Amino acid sequence: MEGENLNAVFFKSSAQTDQCPEPDLPEYAFIGRSNVGKSSLINMLCNNKGLAKTSGTPGKTALINHFIIEDTWYLVDLPGYGYAKTSKTNRATWIKNTKHYLSRRRNLICTFLLIDSRIELQKVDKDFMQWMGEKSIPFVIIFTKIDKLSSSALHKNILNYKKKLLNYWETLPQTFLSSSETSYGRDEILRFINNYNAQFLKPQSNSST
Repeated sequence: MEGENLNAVFFKSSAQTDQCPEPDLPEYAFIGRSNVGKSSLINMLCNNKGLAKTSGTPGKTALINHFIIEDTWYLVDLPGYGYAKTSKTNRATWIKNTKHYLSRRRNLICTFLLIDSRIELQKVDKDFMQWMGEKSIPFVIIFTKIDKLSSSALHKNILNYKKKLLNYWETLPQTFLSSSETSYGRDEILRFINNYNAQFLKPQSNSST
């Protein structure tokens, strides 16, 4: 899978968790503040620029979007949180449905929380991480848009970000660096998913004698 194109196909969009596909395959969700580069990252991972719809308008994703990858796992594009050009009522509905999905979806293996590598820790991100921690929802962090910074500025930003997180967390979640422009981080993220899929899809041994 690493370094190769993925067979990625849009499966369906759902407004609520009970409308999602049958939970029979491992699932990996992608979420972040509006305009963090989520759709571009998804397209980069699948090497398909037209898979997830990108837009200059924050908050374009409003539904739970499932893509089936290699016929073996789901990639899930979740609505962004934070600023979006829509009503407060719509934003509240999106976050309610998203949190219900994250806390109830039994085949959800891990959530990828996207953070813009150029900015400092935002309260909305910190609060969302704390909520996931309280709900024992496994997540990792992907720092996006690293091509927009020099290597020294990137190192400084990531170091400062992690230091601030340690004010709230005893241990930090795993982190990845990514660039949708250069495909940096693609193989590492897919390898992470592959490792979990191998465990999820591993045939059960026959214990009978």
